[in-house]
Amino acid sequence: MAADPTLRRLTTILAADVAGYSRLTGADEEGILARIRALRAEMIDPTISANRGRIANTAGDSLLVEFASVVEAARAAVDIQRAMVVRNADFVPEKLIVFRIGVHVGDVMVESDGDLRGDGVNIAARLEGIAEPGGVCVSEQAYWQIKGRIDVAATDLGDRRLKNIAEPIRVYSLEVGVFAPAKPIVRATPKKRSASAPLAVGMVALIIATASGVWYLLGANRPGAIATGAPASVASNIAKAAEAVHLSIVVLPFKNLSGDPSQDYFADGITENLTTDLSRLRNSFVIASTTANTYKGKNLDAKAIGKELGVRYVLEGSVQRDQNRVRVNAQLIDADSGAQLWAERFEEDLADLFKLQDQVVARLANSLGDEFVKAEAEKGARSKSPDGIDLAMRGWASLSQMKAATKDETDAALALFDQALKIDPNDADALAGEAQSYTDEYANGWRNSGTDYDASILDRADRAIALDRYNARAYFAKAPYLSISRRWSEALRVADAGLAINPDSALLYVVRGGAEDGLGRFEQSKSDMQMATRLSPRDPGLGWWHEVLGDAELGLGHFDAAIEEYHEVIDAGIHHAAPYAGLAAAYALKGNMEQAKPALAEARRLEPKLAITWMLARWPNLPPLYEGLRKAGLPEE
Repeated sequence: MAADPTLRRLTTILAADVAGYSRLTGADEEGILARIRALRAEMIDPTISANRGRIANTAGDSLLVEFASVVEAARAAVDIQRAMVVRNADFVPEKLIVFRIGVHVGDVMVESDGDLRGDGVNIAARLEGIAEPGGVCVSEQAYWQIKGRIDVAATDLGDRRLKNIAEPIRVYSLEVGVFAPAKPIVRATPKKRSASAPLAVGMVALIIATASGVWYLLGANRPGAIATGAPASVASNIAKAAEAVHLSIVVLPFKNLSGDPSQDYFADGITENLTTDLSRLRNSFVIASTTANTYKGKNLDAKAIGKELGVRYVLEGSVQRDQNRVRVNAQLIDADSGAQLWAERFEEDLADLFKLQDQVVARLANSLGDEFVKAEAEKGARSKSPDGIDLAMRGWASLSQMKAATKDETDAALALFDQALKIDPNDADALAGEAQSYTDEYANGWRNSGTDYDASILDRADRAIALDRYNARAYFAKAPYLSISRRWSEALRVADAGLAINPDSALLYVVRGGAEDGLGRFEQSKSDMQMATRLSPRDPGLGWWHEVLGDAELGLGHFDAAIEEYHEVIDAGIHHAAPYAGLAAAYALKGNMEQAKPALAEARRLEPKLAITWMLARWPNLPPLYEGLRKAGLPEE
């Protein structure tokens, strides 16, 4: 007898269905089906994609999804249920669409069409069946892998007999509306701060670095701080390049054909927006614009770029602005062959700039045979004023300059956003820009005692998201600020919400990595940072990313790996107290005091205030760091 060709694998299965589906469709079949389709397109599918899930099967009101990570499956389930509370707010009880979700880890059979079969699937489906409407039930196998790794409380429901399952299964219910208590943070009562800026630890620096170009401030006096020459090979940043997925693409910086170098910001803005829009294509993988920008002004072969970045397609083009008219020429190149797949010219009034960008993305999606998610092509509340659009783009260009940022430059950007909002108070990009400006001000220590930073940043970012839920920049401003202010669980939730609409944001993965370190979730931090590096392998803030990885390795007790990561930070030319302090701690915990002592001395030279109490009030919650520094001889006060 021939061997069964069916593949088997251990995987995580999420099963979901609509509670009371027959009743709902019986009362309003067309309306309910339309709402479910909209939920899929606008929230459910993007959330699954953001957590790297694969939809294996759909049937009517049910959904079967496969995840490589149990943590990501549980996080997707919780995010969906929480989002549904908001989505249902405007409906009467008899019209509520409420999901039940089950999650299980088990062995499955994979059919030739990708569908999943077997007991693993059956158990997930039975767990979904016993979940309360709006709830999530997980098996014991899943629970022990997510315990302490997601921000949600759980209730032990005991052993349950599930239909057609031979043995009882221990079941846990995730309390979607109750957040798990965070691990205790050891804090000392900080001394009254002076008006001068406190030391920004590696996490603070890298967040602001990647968000707005302030990375240069941290190493402005070091050789090679600006990537003016050929960037380092991607192979030095990624241990093993991922295989290029079908819709993997890099958007190279569009050329400015206006003849006026002062209009470069406009071409750069369109490049940035196209990169963000393309990341919302279903199943896409888009290289971050910070890495793409390292190719600006270089005449490189598309095949070489594709090979180096691990992508199949290269989008390049040019922008020409004539008063209030915009022309965009775009061409798509197959990175494997170097052949041009299509080229087209687009032209619109400046007030319809976002419509023009939608046209480019939709044309690209059609060319690649991919379905463009309808709701994601709608920009929401965007300014229709040419002057407002121009001011907001100038403001963002100012924040993103690869040069030493100063308080004056940040204030100038803030003034541009303020002018844009006077023209159009509902300009989501300008609101997000103001939030980012205040985040930069807070992180760099230019704080004004009269400024309420929570209101200045969070309120503006939230308003921008309310006006345009796809405005990625608002999440970029909000999540780093929460992490900088040590609200790591909140930062994770905002980063996850941003990744649900922009799953290819390297910055938000970096925010996640730093927040995971703060919460003691070191393995997840490593995973997030590896993903960030895959998305932006030439990122200007890459040196600081090794700081986050070093903290994760130190937290895991991998002292040799931590030492290697901290040396990567220093080798990148970043002369800052944080990596030297990490080195001192790692060497001391290894018992190598001969190298721990000089590393500590350099850290204290770079930051004379360095002491355990001072650090506990400002640096991440990383017990091995403080244990190692005490061994190395750092005083308490």
